[in-house]
Amino acid sequence: MFSFSMPELVLILVIALVVFGPGKLPEVGKALGRGIQEFKKATTGEIKQDPIIKEESKTEEKK
Repeated sequence: MFSFSMPELVLILVIALVVFGPGKLPEVGKALGRGIQEFKKATTGEIKQDPIIKEESKTEEKK
């Protein structure tokens, strides 16, 4: 899909370090990773229903 060479990746990382700072960079990376993971799960249909929504649907079915 995309082809990045080593200098391009280093430039992107340096820009991210300047923009977010060294303290926030791990948090941003973790959030980005979680977002990509959730997107993959949603596209493959592996996402599970929220337990609160399940309880509400059960109470509606009983009525």
